[in-house]
Amino acid sequence: MFEKVLIANRGEIALRIHRACRELGIQTVAVHSTADSDAMHVRLADESVCIGPPPASGSYLNVPAILSAATITNADAIHPGYGFLSENADFAAMVVEHGFTFIGPTPEHLRLMGDKIVAKKMAKELGIPVVPGSDGPISDVAAASAVADSCGYPVLIKAAAGGGGKGMRVAATKAALPEAFRLARAEAKANFGSDQVYVEKYLGHPRHIEFQVLGDNHGNVVHLGERDCSLQRSHQKVLEEAPSPALNAEQRKTMGETVCAALRKLGYVNAGTVEFLFQDGEFYFIEMNTRLQVEHPVTEMTYGLDIVREQIRIAAGAPLLLRQENIVVNGCAIECRINAENPETFRPAPGLITDYHPPGGIGVRVDSALYSGYRVPPYYDSLVSKLIVHGATRNECLMRLRRALEEYVIGGIETTIPLHRKLTGAPDFINGNYDIHWLERFVGLKP
Repeated sequence: MFEKVLIANRGEIALRIHRACRELGIQTVAVHSTADSDAMHVRLADESVCIGPPPASGSYLNVPAILSAATITNADAIHPGYGFLSENADFAAMVVEHGFTFIGPTPEHLRLMGDKIVAKKMAKELGIPVVPGSDGPISDVAAASAVADSCGYPVLIKAAAGGGGKGMRVAATKAALPEAFRLARAEAKANFGSDQVYVEKYLGHPRHIEFQVLGDNHGNVVHLGERDCSLQRSHQKVLEEAPSPALNAEQRKTMGETVCAALRKLGYVNAGTVEFLFQDGEFYFIEMNTRLQVEHPVTEMTYGLDIVREQIRIAAGAPLLLRQENIVVNGCAIECRINAENPETFRPAPGLITDYHPPGGIGVRVDSALYSGYRVPPYYDSLVSKLIVHGATRNECLMRLRRALEEYVIGGIETTIPLHRKLTGAPDFINGNYDIHWLERFVGLKP
């Protein structure tokens, strides 16, 4: 097992990784920007190293500084968390080249799944159904039109690199295709440095279902069931739950077995998430996230295990102790992503935390690095807390979630807690009757 792990991230996920390490008897190194010198994970880590100024480009994306910090602190391994460098194949390769262990998938798998076109082609070869569309990048409107004619409108023009809803445009008709194609390419170029796009069938009312997987260096791959991430705004997840109200036992079994069989063929190692669109009983691969997910606690609560701990064990060469036949879902869990944002306009709202009182009680978990007196900086993602609630049934979980949201106090800044309180009272959500477009209609962003 490792003696010391450097955590190449910030906020709640850095604190989450620190806790998993300490429970394994591993020392931690926190790296931080000057804006995060008073962050909770910096205070709790065994050692800390300042790696640059507030902008992420000069700190959390500063590869030489991170590798230097690992060197001077004699770290054994680096955990990237999520975001920042977590899916950067070049970074992972450099970590290994400098004699450290990268706690995550291999650079080859990061590179393979980092290109959505290549990933889609690979998924098809591995026996995973894919959304009908182009087999590769589309370079002009005429080619895009030909694909759209074969798929049928509406279609989605999508950036080959990147994610987070950037570089995506829907063309409802043939007449709308040229402008959607132009905008998608321009946005892809601006955000990811590449204007490559592809075209696929746009599904009108799908669910977003993802399967959590773990693979070790000994050929073992298991899945930990699914998460329903359909409640999204601008392609950003807002609330997740497990198991999905939309799947029955047979569909869950089929999807899980398909995913595991494919990743065994691939030789996949460490944690990953295979994401699907699910509509009318059919599922279609959209992408694979080769990292820890923001919403991993939902799975941890329903399966009673520590995914970060498993990541570390796998990276250290240990075999999985889990066997698929022994992995059984227990109850239901829901996670609310709480952002430092205005709950109606979603404008970022950084600032000083004047009061902080997280909820507690049976089945309630809060993953957050907030504390009273902490100043939320304006330089990074607005996620400041994750409230995760577990219950024996979905109804019990919903009632517990409402109670926890009523208790949660974050004073001094605006947060999206009021939005989550509103969501938990919506009849469609209570009945599990929603798709990936539902939330935007609910908050009035779409007619």
